[in-house]
Amino acid sequence: MQLKGQGAIELSSRTTAGTLVGQGATEYLVLLAVVLIVALVSVALLGFFPGMASDAQQTQSKTYWASASPISIIEWGARNSLANGGAGPELTVPYLRLRNTGAYTITITKMLVDGYSASRAWTGGWAPDGPIAYQMGPGEEIEIGRPPYFTPDPGSGNRRFFPFITNGGGKSVSSGSFYNIPASYCTRTAPYGTFVVNNFGFEYTVTVEGQTLTKRQIGAKPLAIKCTNAPYDW
Repeated sequence: MQLKGQGAIELSSRTTAGTLVGQGATEYLVLLAVVLIVALVSVALLGFFPGMASDAQQTQSKTYWASASPISIIEWGARNSLANGGAGPELTVPYLRLRNTGAYTITITKMLVDGYSASRAWTGGWAPDGPIAYQMGPGEEIEIGRPPYFTPDPGSGNRRFFPFITNGGGKSVSSGSFYNIPASYCTRTAPYGTFVVNNFGFEYTVTVEGQTLTKRQIGAKPLAIKCTNAPYDW
């Protein structure tokens, strides 16, 4: 009788242990399913509300470029415009405040956009386009952009205009302008959109120990600028 009782106890223990193991596995699967559902819902929401995705992209881009080296972007903006008294062409013109975070004086000679480069830009005032030569010593800053869009033109000639980024035309680069480079452009109606450019960067020269070197800095993150204000036509 004692052996039978002992066998019953052992059987009961094995049954309980098996139940606990099975219960633990079930709880794990339920938890995993909940995590997957939450992830799918999050992805679906980001797709359904594109503004959420663009806000995240803007934050990542701004964080990346603010800490980039040796050329960081510490302030920016972008705006839609029509040139020639509003007759066109349609433009998206960004404004950038750059800082040299390196240890040497650098001179930016080209702006790079998605595999294309421009070595000329419209210079201070409303002068014709000229060679890009944005020089910054260590820790120095420079603003580039089109002054009427953001701040008054100081008239000192030290502010350089960014090459035009146009929304139409063939995929090419001319003097002082990028034409129809793949990008998301600023629109003419609210909420004005996000200006996104892939493979954005700079070509620059730096002199180290008497030797002048030409280097490139291309961002690992796209330039993603929230378009601001209504269009400014000129």
